[in-house]
Amino acid sequence: MENHDLNRLKVILAEKKRTNKWLAEQLGKDQTTISKWCTNSSQPDLASLIQISKLLEVELSELVRIR
Repeated sequence: MENHDLNRLKVILAEKKRTNKWLAEQLGKDQTTISKWCTNSSQPDLASLIQISKLLEVELSELVRIR
C-alpha cells in the first residue's frame, strides 16, 4: 500500500501558523518525527493524532485523508 498524503498535518500547521518545532514541543516528540509526519514518510499513531487535533483545534477528520 502506498503512503500518499495520508495526513494533512503540514497544511493544517500552515493554516494555524504553527511550526513543526512548536508541535514537537507540545507533544514531547523529536522535531525529526514531526517532520516525517509532515512529509508523510511516516504516520502518527491514533493517540498522537487525537492530541494534535486538540492542540490545533481541528476535527480529527481534517487531519487525515481517507480514500
